[in-house]
Amino acid sequence: MSSDGNNRSGSIAYLTNQYPMTSHSFIRREIAALEERGTRIVRYSVRSTTGSLLDPRDRAESERTDSILDHPGGMLGSALTTLLGKPLRTFRALALAIRLGKRSRTGVLKHLIYLAEACWFANHARRQGVDHVHVHFGTNSATVALLSKVLGGPRYSMTCHGPEEFDYPLEIALREKIHEARFVVGVSSFGRSQLYRWCDHEEWPKIGVVHCGLDDHYLNDDTRRPYHDRRFVCLGRLCEQKGQILLVQAVGALRRRGVAVELVLVGDGEMRPQIEKLIRDEGLHDSVQITGWQNGDQVSEWLQDCRAMVLPSFAEGLPVAIMEALALRRPVISTYIAGIPELVDASCGWLVPAGSIEALGDALHDCLSRREDELERMGNVGAERVRRRHDVRKEARTLSSLLGLSAESDRPALEPAK
Repeated sequence: MSSDGNNRSGSIAYLTNQYPMTSHSFIRREIAALEERGTRIVRYSVRSTTGSLLDPRDRAESERTDSILDHPGGMLGSALTTLLGKPLRTFRALALAIRLGKRSRTGVLKHLIYLAEACWFANHARRQGVDHVHVHFGTNSATVALLSKVLGGPRYSMTCHGPEEFDYPLEIALREKIHEARFVVGVSSFGRSQLYRWCDHEEWPKIGVVHCGLDDHYLNDDTRRPYHDRRFVCLGRLCEQKGQILLVQAVGALRRRGVAVELVLVGDGEMRPQIEKLIRDEGLHDSVQITGWQNGDQVSEWLQDCRAMVLPSFAEGLPVAIMEALALRRPVISTYIAGIPELVDASCGWLVPAGSIEALGDALHDCLSRREDELERMGNVGAERVRRRHDVRKEARTLSSLLGLSAESDRPALEPAK
């Protein structure tokens, strides 16, 4: 990648659809690492976070984050001011919003709201001295950044995580967003390859990889706890794509074979009622526990008090939960999809076909049969791999370089795919 440098002509804005969130700690770490390098970051969220934030670091971030939809009057006033002051740009952005809305899954009206949000954001970012905005996720917030740019707002770049961006690339106008962005990064090599699919070959040089990273809380943790004799932990939102339903079924199959096994599901989500019903139907109330959302310290505690972390996902980017488990020397059982095989292999875990209850159960059983020294060896390999590849300071250095170039030249220089 290009040489190190910060955006010296103004501040950097971070824009996400909803921030902070319990599941978005990687954004908080990335912002902190950039600020540690001397970059001023102005935080924006399209929507404010609903519900309570468990982690005090997230609560502190919430106090520093401006949510666009908290300013409905300002959005209307900004739209009128923009129309009067920049009529040509406004009509160009309006035409784009209508065109994108017609082929989207959310419709034209929603995109007109995005346009009003973009008017407010462009005006507020200018008053804050922002000349570049970095967006996490290529969905709603990237639409706001795109429309803001058309209105004369700051240039933008984005990190695409997957799988949402790659499930509906046409509906979210991924090609247009890549074309207008100064640079785009995936969080894995797989993610970069999917971005390649949705842009012209001539634009490949501005697409790269910046991994999600961990901070010293994980990377410097030298705790060496014994591996639990039968407990597995699954960390993540309770939803279809994470595959927890199949994991509960695999645990049920092991129990029927007389295998002593426990499962703790750390997280919450829309599929919790179905999972709870399955636990009751399978008679697993003494074997499977759902904790709900936990703060960062609680997550670390659960990971250190298990045998292995399990994530049987059907669709992913590259889960931060896997990095956290490996950093704490816990082997990982997951599926060989998306970016997961870039981090997990037989030296630090098990990879199984997505959707296979039998293969998942076999991996759980194999893990239960391993000696303590075997698990420790796997844990050490995983921890070292995460330290080399997912140190947030190293990744922030790469991103800082790109952000600096994006403000000073027409195209940042990303190293070619290897």
